[in-house]
Amino acid sequence: MEEFKAFAMKGNVVDLAVAVVIGAAFGKIISSLVDNIITPTIGLLLGGIDFSGYAYQVGDSTITYGVFVQSVIDFVIIALVIFLTIKGIRALELKEEAKPEKEKTVEPTEEVKLLREIRDSLKT
Repeated sequence: MEEFKAFAMKGNVVDLAVAVVIGAAFGKIISSLVDNIITPTIGLLLGGIDFSGYAYQVGDSTITYGVFVQSVIDFVIIALVIFLTIKGIRALELKEEAKPEKEKTVEPTEEVKLLREIRDSLKT
C-alpha cells in the first residue's frame, strides 16, 4: 500500500491526471465550437451540404461513406480550430515575454562596496 501511495502521489502522476481532465474539458469546448458554430456556418455558406446521409446500397448491406466523409471534414475543422487557438495562445505568451520588465537595482554586496571604495581612493 505504501508503494502505491508513493507512486500515486508523485508529481508526474498528479500532473498527468490534471492534464487529462483539462484536456477533456478543452476537447468539449472545441467540439461545441465546431458543432454549434463553425460547422453550421460552413453549412450555410455551402448551401446546407451534409455528407452524413450519403450511402451506397450493395445487396442487403449499406455502405454509409457519407458518415466517414463528414468525420474527416469534422476532423479537419477541429484540427484547424485547435491550431489557431494554440497559435493565438502562443502569440499572447510571446507578447507577454516581450514586455520589458522594470529593471531591478540590486544592492551591491559589502565586498563590492569595499572594492569600489579602494578603487576610488587609488584614483586620487
